[in-house]
Amino acid sequence: MERVLITGAAGFLGSHLCDKFLNEGFEVIGMDNFITGSVKNIAHLSGHPHFKFIEHDVTQYIDIDEKLDYVLHFASPASPIDYLRIPIQTLKVGSLGTHNVLGLAKAKNARVLIASTSEVYGDPLVHPQAEEYYGNVNPIGPRGVYDEAKRFQEAMTMAYHNFHGVDTRIVRIFNTYGPRMRLNDGRVIPAFMGQILRGEDLTVFGDGSQTRSFCYIDDQVEGIYKLLFSDYHLPVNIGNPEEISILDFAKEIIALTNGKSKIVFKDLPVNDPMQRCPDISKAKNILGWEPKIDRKTGMQQTFAYFQSLTDEELYDTQYKNFDKYIKK
Repeated sequence: MERVLITGAAGFLGSHLCDKFLNEGFEVIGMDNFITGSVKNIAHLSGHPHFKFIEHDVTQYIDIDEKLDYVLHFASPASPIDYLRIPIQTLKVGSLGTHNVLGLAKAKNARVLIASTSEVYGDPLVHPQAEEYYGNVNPIGPRGVYDEAKRFQEAMTMAYHNFHGVDTRIVRIFNTYGPRMRLNDGRVIPAFMGQILRGEDLTVFGDGSQTRSFCYIDDQVEGIYKLLFSDYHLPVNIGNPEEISILDFAKEIIALTNGKSKIVFKDLPVNDPMQRCPDISKAKNILGWEPKIDRKTGMQQTFAYFQSLTDEELYDTQYKNFDKYIKK
């Protein structure tokens, strides 16, 4: 059996990737330090004969005894609340963590896929965003720690590819949603659904004219899987190009959930992107991939997951795992 290491395995995306590779017949080593991940996301894998978990911070040296065929680097805080509260750790996992993962892949002669993000485009001046666009990023703004960590991560990955000959892949992930999202992570889907379930008003920033596009987790995982086994080493956008304004999306969520919440408006956060929509031409042409799950179906499944949360989870706004990292 081929073996894959997945960092960030207890996170939203990482845990679904563990499921995918196990279902495809791989041995999976999951790695996470639980700074934003949750044991709950991988609890169902406990005792699985082909799953091994290592609790470890990837910004520290990574030592794996077993042979590795593939490494997927998905360890990173990934929401505004995360990288505003733990900015140093966000920068470290994108730099030191990526360096450690690439060094491990080189030592093991393993193919490595690095999880980048649509945030490398910043507040884009080009729409939709194609991979050739260099972006419009404020390196010293409040979002800079995440945006620049991911941009540096891409640069280091290409350096390892070009200088050391490491077999690399880079996925630029656009807004993805589905079961196992953290309710309190500050992103728009869990924020809206949490507010609906708690009977609160929905908070829209600015006038709500800013746009987003949302890709369901199953589609995202399939795109990542196809990219890993392609022959393409430059960045590829994986996301859903169906665009919607945040105001219209708030109305859609209220209608979908039969909610009675009102919409309230607050000031737009600094450097919040006004448009976010992927050009997925490369994914279509190179990978033969495009999203299949429509937003209504995906949102229904996601809302059902949030409805299953306990009251303690629903009203939990604490960030228990952050404390030991904040001063690092």
